[in-house]
Amino acid sequence: MRVLVLGAGAVGGYFGGRMTEAGADVSFLVRPKRAELLAKEGLRIKSEVGGDLKLAPKCVTQDQVRADYDVVMLTAKAYDLDSAVQAIAPAMAGSRGYVLPFLNGMSHMEALGERFGAGRVLGGVAYIAATLAPDGEIRHLNDLHRIVFGARVPEQKPVCDALSAALKAVKFDWKQLEDIDQAMWDKWVLLATLAGITCLMRAPMGDILSAGSGEKLTLALLGECAAIAQAEGHATPAGVMQNYRAMLTQKGSAFAASMMRDVESGGQAEGDHILGALLARARKHGVAAPMLEVAVTHLEAYAARKKREKATP
Repeated sequence: MRVLVLGAGAVGGYFGGRMTEAGADVSFLVRPKRAELLAKEGLRIKSEVGGDLKLAPKCVTQDQVRADYDVVMLTAKAYDLDSAVQAIAPAMAGSRGYVLPFLNGMSHMEALGERFGAGRVLGGVAYIAATLAPDGEIRHLNDLHRIVFGARVPEQKPVCDALSAALKAVKFDWKQLEDIDQAMWDKWVLLATLAGITCLMRAPMGDILSAGSGEKLTLALLGECAAIAQAEGHATPAGVMQNYRAMLTQKGSAFAASMMRDVESGGQAEGDHILGALLARARKHGVAAPMLEVAVTHLEAYAARKKREKATP
């Protein structure tokens, strides 16, 4: 199996690097400057749980991409989806490849299906906290490093089985699922809650819970997100909800969404894709979601302010 990973950043670089370490045939589609740095310094991962890693990755630039990959792993941010689709289009030009997106939410699935055909879009979820340091090193921040993936139509099962075979020796957790859409919805419920509340409060969960109404507001937002998923036909299982409540109410927790870090650093945030799209579904079904609406409005105002400040001389 031949795998192409778009980018060699925190997510794609970590999982693609670990696959390369295990002997899988992985190439990274990167910009020329990133290719130069990787050629000089190697792909470097710092991880307490998986072990540090340095290897010489196989890289291709945009002009070198050909349609000879079985799986194209897409790990871009939602706001870069359009350019990411353009970048991987040459790899999907034939009839051989399947795209495996690890974006959050569900909106990207429709966009990818429209471009490449729904039958060529697999389902996937990545669970990891990692960052790309200024020197190009990928730093794994905790002990969570897991992907789940699966076929969305029966015809996709053979390529998912082949990917499972390629992952057998990797140093991260993974699972091929029968109902990958449910897993994608489950993560969306958690992430929308975590991103919404930590961005609103500009604080990790431990600090939010120390406030008088912190737990109440957090669980209210979780309930709204779960109600929207249920209205969409993907009710969050009771056991999963129990785990989410425990995670989100752990006193002293440093748990926070990467979106909060993006906002605090003045960067671009995935508010529309993760929160706005969920609110749109709530409105479609008539699900009351006042907490989610506040969180969406907050991020819309943040984006408007950034746009105005950028345009001001």
